[in-house]
Amino acid sequence: MTLDNGEPPVHQAALFVCEHTSTDPVCKHQCVAWFRIKDRNKTREQMICQIFILSSKGDRLIYKDFCLMVFNKTHKDLHFIHVRQGGLYWVATTTDDSSPFTVIEFLNRLTALVKDYCGTLSEKLVQMNFALIYELLDEVLDYGYVQTTSSDVLKNFIQTEAVSSRPFSLFDLSNVGLFGAETQQSKVAPGSAATRPIQCSREQGGKSEIFVDVIERMSVVIGSNGVVMKADVEGEIKVKCYMSNCSEMRIGLNEEFSIGKSQLRGYGAAVRVDECSFHQAVRLDEFDSHRILRLCPSQGEQTVMQYQLSNDLPSAPPFRLFPTVERDSGGRLLMYMKLRCDLPPKTAAINVCATVPVPKGSVSLSQELSSPDQSSELKPQSRAVVWQIPRFPGGTQLCALFKLEVAGLSSASLLEVGPVGLSFELPKVTATGLQIRFLRLSPVQPGPSQRWVRYVTHSDSYTLRI
Repeated sequence: MTLDNGEPPVHQAALFVCEHTSTDPVCKHQCVAWFRIKDRNKTREQMICQIFILSSKGDRLIYKDFCLMVFNKTHKDLHFIHVRQGGLYWVATTTDDSSPFTVIEFLNRLTALVKDYCGTLSEKLVQMNFALIYELLDEVLDYGYVQTTSSDVLKNFIQTEAVSSRPFSLFDLSNVGLFGAETQQSKVAPGSAATRPIQCSREQGGKSEIFVDVIERMSVVIGSNGVVMKADVEGEIKVKCYMSNCSEMRIGLNEEFSIGKSQLRGYGAAVRVDECSFHQAVRLDEFDSHRILRLCPSQGEQTVMQYQLSNDLPSAPPFRLFPTVERDSGGRLLMYMKLRCDLPPKTAAINVCATVPVPKGSVSLSQELSSPDQSSELKPQSRAVVWQIPRFPGGTQLCALFKLEVAGLSSASLLEVGPVGLSFELPKVTATGLQIRFLRLSPVQPGPSQRWVRYVTHSDSYTLRI
């Protein structure tokens, strides 16, 4: 049903069917089923025209066209919006009338959905599960309009099972004791336990489990005199559920958890944040009195709570640097770095990487490291020395002496050294002190079910000025 000018009636949607002949070289019946909606004398096109999943090199892995149009080799009527997740580019094309923030939110939810169904995000897994991803796109988007991004709704329609690339490893048997007895290792979930697809059957290793992650990211700037100039923490509580019949979950936080400048409760160690937001499914009727979050978890991953703390960390920053930069008698640049870890002695940082900018013209590097597991490398293209430490125990310090051959070294070249950027991961540690007191499920799950809680702090931006 159309008007004389070919437009659908006001406040109604019309299904346009192509009237071109099968010999038309432009159309070839590709514009069948193209929705257009006119409201208040304004025509609105599809919110999303095309979806691309590209590799880090730009190779096309997934492509889906929802508007079925031919743009005559020009893209002047399209806008390209993308996010990067898992080393992949998730791209959507849209028209002028679409909100870019809505499209970005959809792309983020699409990546979370693919992660739930495939287990993790990588180029290899996308290639192995292309049929599953196309099936997800068919259910999520209808002619460019978003229908749903809920895994609970989609589980009734998705039939394709995910293909996993995880090979068999003898380390999987390390938690089995004599005659199958439980060992201490079996009380710790492996790192890949929470990266399996939500539709993984029990024959494929699927279990009735739920994972709660408390993840924090630190942004710290420490001056050359050792004074902390900036210390911000952004955190979130994520839940990944592999239970199909869990009606309610109760998460208990620290009893003395306070938001803003409110008065502390006096029950124990103070845990304070500046701002806090919750998922729309979280019920807060017990939060003010008992600091308990209640929700009905859906299968897959969801962010239950987000919080932020600025310039008021309850403990000292985890790392301090004591640098010495000078020029020796042979004309070489000497950089002596002493890095101290101020974590508690029973904890350790892993994957520590210090990036030290060096002067232009650095051609070679020789080093003296305090332990054999450390390594360093000069990267001329980025003009930096990369110092890598696989494991850094708390309460210890490590040293490194870097000797650089610099062409045309002068006094001004010494000013080009620094600042040092540090990246690291702190397992079992939260910078704010937030802890999970308990994790209860109702009704009680039949059969064996397990609950896992993990704490981890990452470096978002950790800068040490020299």
